[in-house]
Amino acid sequence: MTEQTVLRHLRADGVSTLILNRPHRKNAITLELWAALRTALDDIAHDPTVRAVVVTGAGDAFCSGADVVDSDPYAPPFVKLQAISEVAQRLHDLALPTIAKVRGVAVGAGWNLALGCDLVVATPDAEFSQVFARRGLSLDCGGSWLLPKLVGVQQAKRLALLAEFIDAEEAHELGLVTWIKASEEIDEFVAEKARRLAAGPPIAMAQTKALLNEGADRTMREALASESRAQAVNFATTDVPEAYAAFTEKRETAFTGGWNVRRPEAPR
Repeated sequence: MTEQTVLRHLRADGVSTLILNRPHRKNAITLELWAALRTALDDIAHDPTVRAVVVTGAGDAFCSGADVVDSDPYAPPFVKLQAISEVAQRLHDLALPTIAKVRGVAVGAGWNLALGCDLVVATPDAEFSQVFARRGLSLDCGGSWLLPKLVGVQQAKRLALLAEFIDAEEAHELGLVTWIKASEEIDEFVAEKARRLAAGPPIAMAQTKALLNEGADRTMREALASESRAQAVNFATTDVPEAYAAFTEKRETAFTGGWNVRRPEAPR
């Protein structure tokens, strides 16, 4: 791995950490970096050893959005937009729990990349903006879907149309940041949360994440039916009896995501 690697992918203890690695440009994302993110998310989705994901940026920034300086001027707009959309969709569809660790600026597509994660941890100096309108653009990277769900339509319009910068405290008050942690504490805090997520029941957590993502677009009847189907799947895993046994035996639970289904015996 070299200093020129636009995306660093670290793996340890069931946690994959994706580090946007263009600190000289505040981790602004080029087509090369979008492609690297897409590949990394595909790899993670098919790696059974990964149980949680952290997305962050190198240096003193999370991501300053799509790079408008170092980008290929001859690349058709639809190529760039397809690359952005593919990453946003893969991040949303990922069955694993995800955490965005934000230092410094998270603007435009960079902020929406963070919002696409399940949890967001930011330092007090973090700044956020849906900067698109300042550049004559409309929202991308899932922002038009994410923002109204997180803050409601009116606040989403305010953030998108005025393209204001807000600080970590206001983002937290709006529900766009889950926790604020000091710069010297954020690494260990995120690592501890990621370890807890990685130790959880993977199938049940994937079902819960999908239910929550889909729930806002469903009726109560549809949500209840989905919950029943999900629980039926959970009861077919080894994690449910393991959880009961651990509770009874007063010990830590060891979730594996295994299946408690026996192959039927062949007829004699």
